[in-house]
Amino acid sequence: MVTNLRRYFEDSWAELKKVAWPTRETVINLTLIVIGVSVAVGAYIAVLDLLLNTALDQVL
Repeated sequence: MVTNLRRYFEDSWAELKKVAWPTRETVINLTLIVIGVSVAVGAYIAVLDLLLNTALDQVL
């Protein structure tokens, strides 16, 4: 069992060395894009909710 566990960690480490890790600048840019899109979608949903709520109040 110890041999299998050791082999698992060695193989995992070897695979991690093959990964093409993004640069710091790329991570920052993509993070800002995700935050921007999240804020935009949140604002869209809030405006749509406000409009639909106002329309429903007018009907009722």
